[in-house]
Amino acid sequence: MAVHIHNPNFLHTHQLRSSLTSASASPASNHFTRFSPAKHPGFICKSNNKDDYLIDAPVSAGDGFSFSGGKYSDQPSPSDEWLKQGKWVKAHRVGGSGAEAKDPIFGLTMGSSSQASKDVFRWFCVESGKVDSPPVILIHGFPSQAYSYRKALPVLSKNYRAIAFDWLGFGFSDKPQAGYGFNYTLDEYVSSLESFIDEVATTQVSLVVQGYFSTAAVKYARNRPEKIKNLILLNPPLTPEHAKLPSTLSVFSSFLLGEIFSQDPLRASDKPLTSCGPYKMKEDDAMVYRRPYLTSGSSGFALNAISRAMKKELKDYTEEMRTSLMDKDWKIPTTVCWGQRDKWLSYQGVEEFCKSSGHNLVELPMAGHHVQEDCGEEIGGLISRIISKSALM
Repeated sequence: MAVHIHNPNFLHTHQLRSSLTSASASPASNHFTRFSPAKHPGFICKSNNKDDYLIDAPVSAGDGFSFSGGKYSDQPSPSDEWLKQGKWVKAHRVGGSGAEAKDPIFGLTMGSSSQASKDVFRWFCVESGKVDSPPVILIHGFPSQAYSYRKALPVLSKNYRAIAFDWLGFGFSDKPQAGYGFNYTLDEYVSSLESFIDEVATTQVSLVVQGYFSTAAVKYARNRPEKIKNLILLNPPLTPEHAKLPSTLSVFSSFLLGEIFSQDPLRASDKPLTSCGPYKMKEDDAMVYRRPYLTSGSSGFALNAISRAMKKELKDYTEEMRTSLMDKDWKIPTTVCWGQRDKWLSYQGVEEFCKSSGHNLVELPMAGHHVQEDCGEEIGGLISRIISKSALM
């Protein structure tokens, strides 16, 4: 894979050669509807690749609202192994009146996974590296999980304390029903990010953020520049044309249809991750991403709320981010890494923006929107080099 690095004045171009291993396995096509018999029948179905699925998962597996329930198998799953590597961090106070959350369709009391914590939200994060090493915070995009950085974490841990976390509403972090403690607005994501970073790091941090959530991270960096050592943006929405969600994501903002689609893990997880670039998801990885949707309706309802907020606020936040990054008083060392096979955000205008703003640009010809999925180990090494080079300046 050719990696083209542009300096601010675009006088030189360097090429780094690295190999990119693309996963050939595709997600399983099996999709089962969740039944609710009085007693778990223990039916087993075989998929084409001989992985076992249970048609009906025990009630303990979720809140009973998911339209697409079920459980991968009774054996340890990839998501179990991922959970073992992580921990929950408490950060950002819960808002609202403390009333029990009701579902938006029937008005019934939601399961525990849709209820807000009593006082402070729980964030799932995976940390790698020595505690006293310089911290690097890895922020996933919309929609994804901290799991997307699984290949970059071991590379970064050699020299840094790398921390990847799930945003509220994603993965294994808290997912309160919108209107009951958290509304999933971009302003709330900015303030909650500040709370999380203050909780996990007392020193300056290097921020790596992917996709649409770059808008929230840049606003945080503008508000707290003394806290940021480096800012690395992976396929952020940089042009006015980027300030609109693709149909794959905007469908979740639709009334009723959005609620239905968001409860289907293939639509809510697999399709958004694989339709925006060359990424081919392995079944083991797919089961980690699907797990939150399979065990509870809360992930889908959070996805609805986030999509509606993004659809309403993304244009203003993108323009605000452009203004901040173009400001002559912006002093944070900033690098844009761009996967050129992104099917959601066009590369047109990106090079011109970086040239006029004076920010470094790294082109990744073989990567798509979710750069860390397409070249995880390579992006880990690239992040390390960018941070170490900045430290020498």
